[in-house]
Amino acid sequence: MSRSSFLFTSESVSEGHPDKVADRISDTVVDLFLTKDPEARVACETLTTTNLVVLAGEIRGNGIMGKDGQWAPGVEKEIEDAVRAAVRDIGYEQTGFHWETFEFINRLHGQSADIAVGVDAAGNKDEGAGDQGIMFGYASNETPELMPATLQYSHNILKRLAEVRHAGGSKLEPDAKSQVTILYENGVPVRATSIVLSTQHAAGLSAGEVAAIVKPHILAVLPEGFTDDATEWHINPTGIFEIGGPDGDAGVTGRKIIVDTYGGAAPHGGGAFSGKDPTKVDRSAAYACRYLAKNVVAAGLADRCTIQISYAIGVSKPLSVHVDLHGTGKIAEAALETALPEMIGGATPRAIREHLGLNRPIYARTAAYGHFGREPDADGGFSWEKTDLVDRLKALV
Repeated sequence: MSRSSFLFTSESVSEGHPDKVADRISDTVVDLFLTKDPEARVACETLTTTNLVVLAGEIRGNGIMGKDGQWAPGVEKEIEDAVRAAVRDIGYEQTGFHWETFEFINRLHGQSADIAVGVDAAGNKDEGAGDQGIMFGYASNETPELMPATLQYSHNILKRLAEVRHAGGSKLEPDAKSQVTILYENGVPVRATSIVLSTQHAAGLSAGEVAAIVKPHILAVLPEGFTDDATEWHINPTGIFEIGGPDGDAGVTGRKIIVDTYGGAAPHGGGAFSGKDPTKVDRSAAYACRYLAKNVVAAGLADRCTIQISYAIGVSKPLSVHVDLHGTGKIAEAALETALPEMIGGATPRAIREHLGLNRPIYARTAAYGHFGREPDADGGFSWEKTDLVDRLKALV
């Protein structure tokens, strides 16, 4: 993206998109288990389709499942109740997918003893990474949230429409997708050249009627003057969109990793977040990379920052740390590669969890509208969005 003028596009999907329904359910299970045992191990995958939700994966934790592989009393019912409540909160009360009547199948089982031995702390051995892999974090000063504008605005559109829908009376339904294309000049977003929105709606509405409902809300969340007469609008371009959500398309956990992260503006290591407890570095180390990159940009040390980190399963120390300031840096990248991990205890899985306070039930809220670019919550949610390293980073210059 070194050209002086270019177009770039990102998309987002709503909480009612079938893949996001699956993500929400998987993270609801993570939260339930962390409530019972902050050290719980969870890898929960969800499949959603017409009137069906299936859970699969591996778990371990006190008060959840015994060493004999049997559920603790009442836990299976708690899981089902939590899953149905999550779907109800999204808003699905449709013939093809209703929170109260869908078939529920739970195939979660105990975690492999081989994985447990390799990952758990024991004696002088620190807790190891839950798997090998590479994780990335990114930040850019093109929006107040220090996120790519294309993705941030795509998220903002769908968040606003969800608020309108939950308030009632809009005739909008839960499933929706947005896409924003922006013209950049000298690295700065200057205007939207096209906006795409497809949203599920109540029976009987035309595409024109849907456009009349949503367009004012879209304009309200974009910067003033960001659209003009040349902006292309595509609202429900296929026309009718009445059948949606899991009834219209199957959903699976972890299929929206670019929506979850940076909208394609930064690399991705390939690992999904939802359904995983924070010992899984796919999740926790990606959060740590975002945290560090955001603090670098917030400290004014660069306009853009990408961080990569890598791990081996069962090994606590990162294998590598790489920093790229994209030619905008005010400090040597090598200096940051040395300093940044030490600011979070060496970036070991345990140090990341403790520094960011990740062993808490804070994950269901991350399942839609991005894991990044959000405001930290009072109870510790989105702790990786804090900018509390700024003073220490400024002192490096």
